[in-house]
Amino acid sequence: MSDLLAKDIMTKKVITINQDASIEELSEILLDNKISGAPVVDNEGKVIGIVTEGDIIVKDTNLHFPRYFKLLDSIIYLESLTEFKNSLKKHFATKVSEIMTSDTVSCSAETSVDDIASMMVENKINRVPVLTEEKKLVGIITRADIVKSMITQK
Repeated sequence: MSDLLAKDIMTKKVITINQDASIEELSEILLDNKISGAPVVDNEGKVIGIVTEGDIIVKDTNLHFPRYFKLLDSIIYLESLTEFKNSLKKHFATKVSEIMTSDTVSCSAETSVDDIASMMVENKINRVPVLTEEKKLVGIITRADIVKSMITQK
């Protein structure tokens, strides 16, 4: 078990994107900085979401209409209509706020690295923003940071 905390391994200089930025601007930032995702901030600098290459890719996929059947003049969907609506929104999105994930998993600077690793595995995520109580960004931890901490800990 590691005694390391988020503040010990986090990257402090974090590349962020504003919620009102275009998807083209986001693509350029990700490519120019060789990163696969970034925290999304509002105009006050508070973290309001995360956006990744995966979110951009959804925009370029073919829409999958949910399967359904008719029964007595009613339509019964066999798949989630909510997922389809979310996919539809992303498909026609032009701003980062329209494709970002807003229910972001985050941690504080005092969160243990073991807990952060568990969060990543349980939530199937690659990055965890490190926030103050006021939702201000102070760092970010990626899977690569966790792996590096395991090597340097030995």
